Amino acid sequence: MAHWESRPEARWKDFRFNQPYAKGLKRLREEVLAKTDFDPATLWQWGTMQAMALVQILKDCEATFGEAGQKLVFEGLRKIGLDVGRQILAGTTLPEGMTSAEFVSFYATVINRIAYASLEKPRIDAADKVTFDILWCPHQDHYGAFDCRVQRYFVQGMIDAAREFSERWDFEVRFDTTIPSGSETCHFTLWKAREGEKAEWEKYTRLLERQALERARGAKPK
Repeated sequence: MAHWESRPEARWKDFRFNQPYAKGLKRLREEVLAKTDFDPATLWQWGTMQAMALVQILKDCEATFGEAGQKLVFEGLRKIGLDVGRQILAGTTLPEGMTSAEFVSFYATVINRIAYASLEKPRIDAADKVTFDILWCPHQDHYGAFDCRVQRYFVQGMIDAAREFSERWDFEVRFDTTIPSGSETCHFTLWKAREGEKAEWEKYTRLLERQALERARGAKPK
């Protein structure tokens, strides 16, 4: 069984989703992995190159174009996150009786284990709160702590897709700890926020962006 297939909750088996980028995935499984000596670990090396390139593009755009460059990269990454989320949920329906907490937690598992190729420990803590730990992330050995903000842009699009799909996504999300910052895991909390808490994600994103622009002042692309 693949690492993304198993959760202990009974309703997990009823949660329907699509594999993103299904055409290329089918070719990889059937024509490459099944028929050649291709080492799948090289996909991690290729993916890390892509990830580090995105971080560098963001930094160079901030240094060269300031806030306008930052916004351009943000919107591009958000659009890709939105597209991935729409692919995952397209044509699916939520089973009758599935709670908001179950939907949020199960969708997060698909994002974490498939889109982010990570190892995850999820929990449904209460009707209004779910959490998860990322036990291993493909980026953890090469991202700096500040680089993880790139993932916020993807995640924003994925959240937007979930909100388009169902009004049951009425949860907010926060990063509590990250591995590149020195923690043992990346710990996330998703909860039904009170009115005053609903802008927390966006507020912290704006804070990170201001700090990034301060760092970029005087910097030149290499």
